[in-house]
Amino acid sequence: MPRPISLDDIDRHLLDLVQDDAGRSLYELGDEVGLSPSAVQRRLTRYRTSGLLARQIAVLDPRVLGETMTSVVLVALDRESESLHTAFRDEMLAEPRVQQCYGIVGQWDYVIVHVTAGLRESRALSQRLFLDHPNVRRYETLPALESIKVGLTLPLRAPD
Repeated sequence: MPRPISLDDIDRHLLDLVQDDAGRSLYELGDEVGLSPSAVQRRLTRYRTSGLLARQIAVLDPRVLGETMTSVVLVALDRESESLHTAFRDEMLAEPRVQQCYGIVGQWDYVIVHVTAGLRESRALSQRLFLDHPNVRRYETLPALESIKVGLTLPLRAPD
């Protein structure tokens, strides 16, 4: 398990900026937080080395790609065991159209968010992942009408 690192106000500001747009130059980031580019680079290296900055990704705009459909799926497993949960989680991790998967408490075991090219692909994916799954008791798919807010940004500073 990674150990937490201590962060000062500059760290939090810098991390907020990087979470918003990791493609900013060291010069731009330095201007925003009041540090030289080399000092920004040292901090970014510390974040990577500590595991805090796990990876940098490119975020695509689905509107530019054409038709995409986001769905939230609630899943209840039939039988409970550590190995059955591990197997289900591994299947979700292996499916590229599954963007998020959360183990939850209550009448459902998992909440899954997946993105497909449309209703036909969503149905086929649900058939394969849930309907034909030997340990899924029931599932409910909730297609999203629109994306209001999408993100993975962790809050680090109080809003200005």
